Amino acid sequence: MSVFSYELNSHRVAIVTIDVPGEKMNTLRDSFADELLTILEQGRSDDVTGMVFVSGKDDNFIAGADIKMLDQAKTREDALRLSEMCQQAFFKMQKLPFPTVAAIHGAALGGGLEFALACDYRVCSDDDKTKLGLPEVQLGLLPGGGGTQRLPKLVGIQKALEWMLTGKQVRAKQAKKAGLVDDSVPHSILLDVAIKLARGSKPKARKPKLDKLSQLLESNPFGRNIIFKKAQENVEKKTGGHYPAPLAIIKAVRASVELGELKAYKTEAEGFADLVMTEVSQSLRGIFFATTEMKKEWQSDDAPKINRAAVLGGGLMGGGIAHVSAVKAGVPVRIKDVAHQGISNALSYSYKILSKKQKKRILSKADLQLAMNRITGTTDYTGMRHTDIVIEAVFEDLALKQSMVADIERECTEQTIFASNTSSLPIAQIAEKAARPENVIGLHYFSPVEKMPLVEIIPHEGTSQETIARTVNFARKQGKTPIVVKDKAGFYVNRILAPYVNEAANLLLAGEPIEKIDQALVEFGFPVGPLALLDEVGVDIGSKIAPILEKELGERFKAPDAFARMIDSKRLGRKTGKGFYKYEAKGKKVDESVYDLLGITPAPRLNKQEIASRCVAQMLNEAARCLDEGIIDSARDGDIGAIFGIGFPPFLGGPFSYMDKRGLNKVCSELSTYATDNAVFTPAEPLLAKAEAGEAYYS
Repeated sequence: MSVFSYELNSHRVAIVTIDVPGEKMNTLRDSFADELLTILEQGRSDDVTGMVFVSGKDDNFIAGADIKMLDQAKTREDALRLSEMCQQAFFKMQKLPFPTVAAIHGAALGGGLEFALACDYRVCSDDDKTKLGLPEVQLGLLPGGGGTQRLPKLVGIQKALEWMLTGKQVRAKQAKKAGLVDDSVPHSILLDVAIKLARGSKPKARKPKLDKLSQLLESNPFGRNIIFKKAQENVEKKTGGHYPAPLAIIKAVRASVELGELKAYKTEAEGFADLVMTEVSQSLRGIFFATTEMKKEWQSDDAPKINRAAVLGGGLMGGGIAHVSAVKAGVPVRIKDVAHQGISNALSYSYKILSKKQKKRILSKADLQLAMNRITGTTDYTGMRHTDIVIEAVFEDLALKQSMVADIERECTEQTIFASNTSSLPIAQIAEKAARPENVIGLHYFSPVEKMPLVEIIPHEGTSQETIARTVNFARKQGKTPIVVKDKAGFYVNRILAPYVNEAANLLLAGEPIEKIDQALVEFGFPVGPLALLDEVGVDIGSKIAPILEKELGERFKAPDAFARMIDSKRLGRKTGKGFYKYEAKGKKVDESVYDLLGITPAPRLNKQEIASRCVAQMLNEAARCLDEGIIDSARDGDIGAIFGIGFPPFLGGPFSYMDKRGLNKVCSELSTYATDNAVFTPAEPLLAKAEAGEAYYS
């Protein structure tokens, strides 16, 4: 069955509806090019006056290429053919004797936007669902269907680079202002406007809408050289050389203005083919497939939807949870705090985030007000009777959390879920005195809540399946990627993070400089180093989790004494203005007085690779134990949890993918070498067993 259906109206304008059968989203498949060429030939033979492309889906135009198609490309030549096939089909569309119009409603991303770029005109709906962009860089790729060539000619080199290097998706208003679309109209008249454009003539060559400085820079070789050089410097600084796609994008865009058309398109196609074959792209595509697969799990049409939420505690975590509940999930949120100041702080938290978006014109003043109106506060339980989920975000005190469970069971309905944001306390203990333990669950967010994509869902043995399903689906509405983990001390993310941070502290105590340790892990691929991360989280928070982990899991989780000395001297990290770093208005720098406090004389002896290897080895070893103990259900969940929870380098695919790539025998050998100095490095039994059996975590 064809993706395209063709209808000729009374004005001899062909209305072509794009609708991939049996799928929610339109995606470009291998048969797409041939079917498109058939439709174009039909238009020619019918002598149409114009052709309009519209989607048969409710909320997307074309969401991109089918990523599975890339995995079927076994060789570079296969990948090259895919790009060239797409380019040639779009060339033929561009050279038609009649005008073509893309009528865009919903997502037009990747290959979908490249399709629209090959049309003579683009008109989009002004609906919130409409988003346009070339996000291929997020899969370690470049746009391979002419996107690197056509986009700069419409919006200018600098804007095209910005959008492609970040994978940015733009709304209708931004798209029109930049010249990406010719018009932005209400959805109700989208097709009428598109038909009117199709009945006109083909457009004359357009020039990008640029300010005077951009015009000056982009109009001559010297200025363009500055743009490309600066872009390359920024990319190298941000990626640390781990991601080849951004540099390939710059090269292809540069070709679009410096080479002839055929050579420029060849540069794009060859760049695309090279990238498809890289381990980096394969890892990033693996993450995409994993998260897509996870969205299908724990879905239940029978489970009641969560339409009202409450948050206990107006601190940073409480404010962040209230924000994503009101803004992303779009539900009314009631914040309860013992003090009016706590409520005020939580409201201010959301207002600051929304104000920044309003200033950038991402949302209107009316939208800001609407979001803020969803958040209300109370110092008692007034207005919380019919709440569907109550999320507790107070400090780690078991008796306090148990008393809150009792309060919610008294004040709310029998179906109300009590979700604890605890980072370390077992959920079974929190539910111990509950009258309805089946409604109690862990819902562990990471800070800052509005930015960190992961949440851990922690059912205890008595949590009902319905409670798990409702909580998972609510977390998704909040824009989160949830993983369901076992109720054991530290859960998964903190369990693998603690030994990693402890090893960084041990290296510091052995004389390795703070900056060198952090830089080593940033160069490995983490967004921040372990000591800088501890400063962000709070040294006191880390110290509260450590004794719980040590008590439940043993000596290997014992935190270095250095942490206690930091706390005694009020060095808690960013929140107190000093920790391992000193925080000032101009930024942060290492606080040299920490060395005196900890009795250290910096004496570097390891290189950065050795430092990174020791810290990461601890994380890998613990991840293997977590999988063996059933803390996580699969290596896939472990990889996603580490990437989205603590920033494990995405280009490595996660701890389990990374171990597979290195070889489990090599990982065990490295651990054994370190274990000669420190027994905590002894390879975990399940990891050793897998290595000896010649197995891998992924078949």
